[in-house]
Amino acid sequence: MPRGSKDKYTAEQKRKAEHIEDSYESKGVSREEAEARAWATVNKQSGGGERAGGSARKKPASAKSEDRKESARRAVASREGHSRNSKASRDTQTVDSLMKEARAKKIPGRSSMRKQELIEALRKAG
Repeated sequence: MPRGSKDKYTAEQKRKAEHIEDSYESKGVSREEAEARAWATVNKQSGGGERAGGSARKKPASAKSEDRKESARRAVASREGHSRNSKASRDTQTVDSLMKEARAKKIPGRSSMRKQELIEALRKAG
């Protein structure tokens, strides 16, 4: 049998646990096991009983939307070969991405340059 008081659970959580428990019992699981599984499922889905205070605060929907947009912008920049600070991270870029950047800036002689030469030419080009 599950331990602990069920006083802090909402009516909805209690109904859900009862429904899950009935479902397990109809499949032939013992009453104690069905009850334990039901409460484990409710805890997994809703994070346990209703608690006063705590860190259950969520960001407002608009802040979440802004975070999502910012993440999408960073993903696009990453796909284009630019990181958050492209000048500082050129050493970690691939030769292909450096070549792409040099091509966009129309740096002459880029096709025969090595990686370090490309980095220097891109630094000079600004």
